Amino acid sequence: MVLVQIVKLVQTRGMSGSRGNWKEFLNFHDKKIGASLCDPARRTVDDLIAFLKTFEQEDELKFIEKVLECYSIRDAMGQFHKDSPDTETPEQRLVRATVEHPRYPIEYSFPSYEEGWVVMKRSKKLKYLKSTVMVAIDCEMVLCEDGTEALARVCAVDRHLQVKLDKFVMPNKEIADYRTEITGIEAKDLEGVTLSLSDVQRSLKKLLSHGSILVGHGLSNDLRALNLDHSRVIDTSYLFKYENERPNERPSLYNLCKSVLGFELRQKGSPHNCLDDAIAAMKLAIAKVENGVDSVIPLPEVEVKEVDMSKLLLHMIPINVSISDLDSIIPGDYTIEVKAKRPKAEKYSAFAIYKSQQEADEAFCTLESIQTADAIGRPQKSINIKTRSGMTAHIWVCKMGNGGSLDNSTSKKRLAKDEVGLSESKRSRVVPTNGEMKENDASSYSCDDHLKEIERLRKEIGERDTEIAHLNKIVVALTRKQGL
Repeated sequence: MVLVQIVKLVQTRGMSGSRGNWKEFLNFHDKKIGASLCDPARRTVDDLIAFLKTFEQEDELKFIEKVLECYSIRDAMGQFHKDSPDTETPEQRLVRATVEHPRYPIEYSFPSYEEGWVVMKRSKKLKYLKSTVMVAIDCEMVLCEDGTEALARVCAVDRHLQVKLDKFVMPNKEIADYRTEITGIEAKDLEGVTLSLSDVQRSLKKLLSHGSILVGHGLSNDLRALNLDHSRVIDTSYLFKYENERPNERPSLYNLCKSVLGFELRQKGSPHNCLDDAIAAMKLAIAKVENGVDSVIPLPEVEVKEVDMSKLLLHMIPINVSISDLDSIIPGDYTIEVKAKRPKAEKYSAFAIYKSQQEADEAFCTLESIQTADAIGRPQKSINIKTRSGMTAHIWVCKMGNGGSLDNSTSKKRLAKDEVGLSESKRSRVVPTNGEMKENDASSYSCDDHLKEIERLRKEIGERDTEIAHLNKIVVALTRKQGL
């Protein structure tokens, strides 16, 4: 349901109306059940509409309107396919696959109502929707002193891989970091450059006229950098997925080139090349159009240096979680190394670096959580952490290699001080979910004990599902009663 998705998107953006955020609104709107039933999918249409009506600010209303526009584009293309299935071109099929992706309304709801944006006109004419002209783009952005990103280079190629645009762009703000190791852009590249963002927008308007399809990998990021809103898009990051079917883990352009096209886009550690990336995105789109290549690709092989095996990757860490907060939950004797944070990012990553692989493996085994695998098959666990400010956060801890857990003989060993070199203060950090373990017993907790914890959690989840089902029945009954 569209209303459900809009409310979830509003939650994701942390938006609040005149009655507060979603949970605060429920506590006000529904005195009996309140926020105890906060899943928008389990609330009535009237509840969802009443919440959205609490948004009154102009920018809030424009944002909601933009989200609705994304869904209307999806509906229009779906209706076109339904009405004229024989006239839908392979290119239009990929456009439809892009707009039907679950992430499309989230990532393509641009603030194009703001000053400086260019919105390409849409047409419902058959000629417009049948156009097979494709233009692939890629952009590189630099970091400005005010913390924002700005366009510094843009490249575009046509279906025949002919270069249509390859220009450096001078940002209208002071540059703090060229990010040369990623962008490949140096200060000398922008010396004497006078081309502005508006100049680039005019050039792209000419390229994208008459229904041309814009192609790119993670294209929404490029469109935000360009301040350009275009409805006929093919996002190659939406067209492929890893064989483990993790919806939130999209293959990188590098991995797609290697798996689908059979070549390495760049040497590992080398910076991006804007033109090469645009060409690669076009080749992927052509491979889907002309050859119908498989959408599912194998997990990439991960080459891990021996020194990296002594690390645990901590990722999806909310920005409000400090290093000291992490130090209170990750077991073992280690040092923390924070990976470079992206400007305005809501989450970041870090490494817990141990003295040996054995210590890293034992620390991972000690974490009390169900083991899963990340997008490339590495063992990982999700843990909840309570920050010093009292907030509860959720992070992932991942091993660097694809190897499984420690064997039983190793995992059952006591993590004695003389065996793995852990201090008493580090070992006493491990606190089980039920809170019953004594401080001196922390080292004896083994992976085998997770089975009991798994069963306990399953039972708890089952009880919660039953409770939610009962609450939902109450909501439906109350709704019907009000209708009478």
